[in-house]
Amino acid sequence: MSLHRRTIPLGDGQSVSAIVALPENFKPGHTAAVVLAHGAGNDMQSPFISAVHEGLAARGYVTVKFNFPYKERGGRAPDRTPVLEACYRSVLDAVRADRDIAAPRIVVGGKSLGGRMASHLAAQGADVAGLLLLGYPLHPAGQPHKLRVAHLEQIRAPMLFFAGTRDALCTLDLLRETIKRLHAPVDLHIIEGGDHSFNVPKSMHREPAAVMDEILAASTDWLARIVA
Repeated sequence: MSLHRRTIPLGDGQSVSAIVALPENFKPGHTAAVVLAHGAGNDMQSPFISAVHEGLAARGYVTVKFNFPYKERGGRAPDRTPVLEACYRSVLDAVRADRDIAAPRIVVGGKSLGGRMASHLAAQGADVAGLLLLGYPLHPAGQPHKLRVAHLEQIRAPMLFFAGTRDALCTLDLLRETIKRLHAPVDLHIIEGGDHSFNVPKSMHREPAAVMDEILAASTDWLARIVA
């Protein structure tokens, strides 16, 4: 695996950083790409996103992670939704146009906020092979009545949701009910004991590396099915 830094132009003189992870023995034009966006409280260097990013590349996929503009400039509060969507769209377009990658199919997704923005693009008609949603923020913490799901019914690409049984932003019963209403093929992988960041209680005697291995194994199994 090798890592390559990119600068993605957004227009008006703005840009964001991205890192492309290429699998071993990579040849352009033969490998699907996965684009991952970070969650609201972190940037692309977060340990979780970095582990998924490099783990998928080690398992044979071109994987791209990037910063949203507010993190690129060192901010804490996320940009407005249209800004986040436009940034993700620019990154997707850049990956699609990159001749050094030449991905025949592209999967989009990310952690929490990043996955939600990917789902917005898919609902708006972006040509993607699937969505990898790592801790989808179904509702704000403590407010399960404020669901962020109306756009999901517009998506036709396959989706893989990862959800923890202790996720305060994703009540599992509500997620299962939401999935029943969707028109696209949907897989749900539950991390027993996981919170919104897939941390599990010490009482479960499970190392974080084992949880990450589970996430990567399920992701690669799913990717192999949808991009074959």
